Amino acid sequence: MSMCYKKLWKLLIDRDMTRADLRKETGISPATIAKMSKGEPVGTSILERICESMQCNIGDIADYVPKSAEADAKVRKTGDGVR
Repeated sequence: MSMCYKKLWKLLIDRDMTRADLRKETGISPATIAKMSKGEPVGTSILERICESMQCNIGDIADYVPKSAEADAKVRKTGDGVR
């Protein structure tokens, strides 16, 4: 399972905020930001704090990416697909 937080990163840009600003507002750790940067799942309490801080819904900051879609994206990116 993988999560995609691109929507969150775009929202931060739209609001002229940095990841450090988000950390300060929510109290989440740098390690959590690093996990999110890698597309790793984080606890719902973290997502809740982000949504509360940003005044948005979870769908505004994250998407679930099924493993099959993840593998397809890697094949397209690297060109390692079998033909």
